[in-house]
Amino acid sequence: MAPPQRLLYRPPPRTHFLWWCAAILCSLLSIAVIIAGIVIFVGYLVIHPRVPVISVVDAHLFHFNYDGAGVLVTQINIVVRSQNDNMKAHAGFSNFNLELFFDGIRIAVLSTAAPYEVKKNSSVDFNYDYTSDPIPLSPEQMEDVDAFLKEDEVRFDLKGGVRARWRVGVLGSVGFLCSLNCQLHFHPANGTYISRRCSSRAK
Repeated sequence: MAPPQRLLYRPPPRTHFLWWCAAILCSLLSIAVIIAGIVIFVGYLVIHPRVPVISVVDAHLFHFNYDGAGVLVTQINIVVRSQNDNMKAHAGFSNFNLELFFDGIRIAVLSTAAPYEVKKNSSVDFNYDYTSDPIPLSPEQMEDVDAFLKEDEVRFDLKGGVRARWRVGVLGSVGFLCSLNCQLHFHPANGTYISRRCSSRAK
């Protein structure tokens, strides 16, 4: 009869020191991410940042006329406001570019030469005064102009936008795209602007 076999205990291999270091490092990184998330969330609740806004606040149609050859000339003034409603953050604006159209014809580009800033809870107005080059109209467009003059209401399309960015404390820097796409209405008889909502602010 064979003698009983003896079971030998072999201790498990020791975990390498580098593995312990990696585990500790991952734990520290996880804790840091959680803390950063909590700080950002609390900071957002305290500061409650608002998206900067651009809007048309005033306008005037100084001249709107076309001759028998169907050539239109117009002079228009538009005041565009960049507004920062944040109480604790300055806002920076760049790539400001708006295009003005009449009956599908681009007649003006409203832009700024350089980036600019708007202080906390403040606004900056840009006054654009534009006189168009002579604009040849097609027969269909001449009919549209006749109808506008008869109704005493002419419409322009304003499209474009600006890039905005605010930076505050631990929240860092956040960018937005403020877009405009609206119609400007005027009484051509006296140039009065018919005030309507024209803003990048969400409805």
